[in-house]
Amino acid sequence: MTTVKEIRGYEQVTKIANAPAFIKGVINLRGDIVPIVDLRIKFNVGEATYNDFTIVIMLNIKQRIVGIVVDGVSDVIRLEEEQVLPPPEFGVAFDSRYLHGLADIDEHMVILVNIESLITSDELGLVAQEAAVTD
Repeated sequence: MTTVKEIRGYEQVTKIANAPAFIKGVINLRGDIVPIVDLRIKFNVGEATYNDFTIVIMLNIKQRIVGIVVDGVSDVIRLEEEQVLPPPEFGVAFDSRYLHGLADIDEHMVILVNIESLITSDELGLVAQEAAVTD
């Protein structure tokens, strides 16, 4: 089960030698060493800039805390399952395995990512496969 532990501003990280570029580093969050991940870098989506408005969402995934860098948080909403539209079929042109669906919120299309599947994937390697399989 994935839960948002907290939302906080971006802070300086401790770099890890030989880590992939999308792992910005780690921080000490009240005794937990937390990797900070920027998915923009991993998936080549826009330029990764960090300023006073950059936010990190701390997620508790498979009993491990992971920080995900986001540009900002404007709102927190609860969706009913009937509000979630299935992801479009892209065939082989686009890998949509981490796309949970889409939702139309106030005339804006919101992309819903299956963040637990992404974080526990071999592609990111942030959570040991044993931990991902035990639940």
